Parts: sequence; structure tokens; C-alpha cells
Amino acid sequence: MPTAIRSLALAAIAIVVIAAASPRAAMAQDAPPPAVDNGVDENDPLEPMNRYFFELNKFFDTILLKPVATWYDGVVPEPGRDGVRNFLDNLRSPVILANDMLQGEWERAGTTASRFGINTTVGVLGLFDPASGWGMPQHSEDFGQTLAVYGTGEGAYLYLPVLGPAPPRDLTGFFVDQFFDPLTYIYWDKPKTVPTARFVVNGIDQRARSLKTLDQIERTSVDHYATIRNLYRQIRANEIANGQRDFDDLPDIENLNFDTNEPNTPSMRF
Repeated sequence: MPTAIRSLALAAIAIVVIAAASPRAAMAQDAPPPAVDNGVDENDPLEPMNRYFFELNKFFDTILLKPVATWYDGVVPEPGRDGVRNFLDNLRSPVILANDMLQGEWERAGTTASRFGINTTVGVLGLFDPASGWGMPQHSEDFGQTLAVYGTGEGAYLYLPVLGPAPPRDLTGFFVDQFFDPLTYIYWDKPKTVPTARFVVNGIDQRARSLKTLDQIERTSVDHYATIRNLYRQIRANEIANGQRDFDDLPDIENLNFDTNEPNTPSMRF
């Protein structure tokens, strides 16, 4: 097959590959989803269009992405899938490193650089992840998070084909991150077969890792679109905060009743 035709075919597949692997890789884990408020969100002025694209993505997911991801999950053994995920994560290290430094997160930048060096060498080009076992766990950063750290608001919610949830801040971050990616320059004047193939494989792998989670979310949601929208925002807020809980948002201690002698004292659940 000529290179141009092969690239076009991969690009066509890529249009639907990431569509339903939303909201993000962070949600692509086979664990029960958190409770999500399905209420009306004021910052969604483009909701009719967003819902149209959401349903379009669901359609492509049903006819193509989910079946391919199910096949991938069933045929490729877990060590092979983990190797693919490790390799893709390692390729993204320069993007993560650039955003670590832009945010002034020097310790995390050091971890990212060390992980890249260790996993690329000892880990055989990133197929294995010895760095995690050596006390350097993987984390993710992107330019959308960097903008948020410097006070840029999310903007109106936007849901697009291929990208899924992409509010202006995160959409800008997606495009800026391409300039931090070495593959952008390696294949600048060449066929985009390799970057497109990475995009496709990443989407299939993410979808395979989220099969049970996304099915459960859809099955238990009163409004599937609103659930995904709100869950995406929760995940992004957690990513921007680097997983740190804001204790200022907790209720005042004086408003809690710890007197266990009270007959109607509510139970504390954590």
C-alpha cells in the first residue's frame, strides 16, 4: 500500500479511535466510578451541539472502537498490554517534563527525567517500568494543567469528535503539547504514519482499560452526557491539584457532631 494511502487510512481510523475513550486516561481504569452530580451545569452554552457530538462518538464507539478494544483486551495478554502502555507513557515523557518545569515542579521534573532515562535503558525502550519499583511513580502533566496552575479558567464546556471533552483551556493545551513532543519534529516533513499509529494504539489501549468502567457509568447514569461532563471536570480538577485535597473545602469542625451519646448522631463514613 502506498505511504500516502496508508497514512490516510490510519487517519480515518484515528477519527473514531479516541472518540469514546473519554473523558481521559485517568478514567480508564476498571474501578467503580465516583458519585457524580447529574444536575444542570451553567457553563455549557453549547450543550445541544456537544450532545450531538457525544452521541456521534457513542455511535462510532459501538460499531468500531469498543469491538476492537474488546478484541485487543481478549487476545493480547496482560503483560503485552502493560508493555504497550509503558511504551506509550515513556514516549510522552518529554511533554510531561516540559510542563513539570513550566509549573515550577522541580522535584516532579526530576522524577520524570529519571523515569525516562531508567525506563528507556533498563526498561528496554520503555516496554518495562522499573522506575516505579524504584520509588519513582508515573504521573501526567499537560499544558492545559499548566494554564490552570497560572489561573486560566476552563472556559465553556466543549465536546468534540475525536478529542471528546475539550474546553478552550484544555484544547489549547492539547495543541501546545504537540510542540513539546519530539515526534512532531522528527516527522515534520515526513508521512505521519508513526504519530498517527501511536494515536490509534493509544486510543485502543485506553478504551480496553476502561471497558468495565465506561459500561458501568453508562448503565448507572440518569443522564450519560451530564455524567461524563461532570466526571471529566472532577478528574481535571484532581489532575491540576496533583491529587492534593483542598482541606479549606472541608466543613468547619464546629459544625460536626461528635457526641456519640446523642441518639441521632449520624455515622461518619470515609
